[in-house]
Amino acid sequence: MGPPRGEGCVRPLLGQSPPGPVPAGFLFASAPCRDDPPTGTVPAGALTRRRVLFSSDDIQQLVIALPAILFALTLHEVAHGWAADKLGDPTARRMGRLSLNPLVHLDPMGTLAFAVSMAAGVGFGWAKPVPVDINNLCNPHRGMMWVALAGPVTNFLLAIASLIVLHFVARFELHEGFIGQPAALMIVASYRVNTALAAFNLIPILPFDGGRILMGLLPRRWAWRYGQTEAYGFFIVMGLLLIGGLHWIMGPIYRTLMLAEQVLAGNILRIFGLL
Repeated sequence: MGPPRGEGCVRPLLGQSPPGPVPAGFLFASAPCRDDPPTGTVPAGALTRRRVLFSSDDIQQLVIALPAILFALTLHEVAHGWAADKLGDPTARRMGRLSLNPLVHLDPMGTLAFAVSMAAGVGFGWAKPVPVDINNLCNPHRGMMWVALAGPVTNFLLAIASLIVLHFVARFELHEGFIGQPAALMIVASYRVNTALAAFNLIPILPFDGGRILMGLLPRRWAWRYGQTEAYGFFIVMGLLLIGGLHWIMGPIYRTLMLAEQVLAGNILRIFGLL
């Protein structure tokens, strides 16, 4: 006798690896592959690359994933501003950047880039960086490291929360029906988008969060020298992206985050006797 349907569904959801690490800044959404057999479970491969430009399935899946994308970007930026405020810099708070309103954080060019690049099967976009005056921080050298770390940590925690919710969705078979399936897909999107956003920002290249974290860990003399590379960071990332080298940097980060999220989510459920 096999496991109950709820338990049988949760393992593919928590253990399924995505089709590959999401490239830098690429928040993507697409429909399930046509070859996927119709099942009552949440399609683990629901977020995959598409070859058809702006098909009805693409638009539908984008609508499903869009709340997760906006929520992930918004909380990422708010976390930066909140950390800076707690460490002595009120700039973000005074400029209203601690708001949970996504419109406050959307960048017009970043939003346009996302819409246009959807024609290529991926969504490449960005939000407006939260302003931080490093001179206001109690300890500028270490303080900026904690401000940078706040964003990826927030996405990491959101991904864990998404996995826990997915467990209950599968256990109680809430992923079926007209409303249940899109809602479940939103949660899957939340897990993958948050993991991808955290992994991307942890790339140790300035001006990304990973670069600022590395600066905070380096001795001040080395940190100053490393800081001089920030002007070339964008070109370095674009070059790595064009030659496919970004995969080798982001891939291990992405897989490590996924493993840590799944282990922590499972342990939390076990602690409360829910697994």
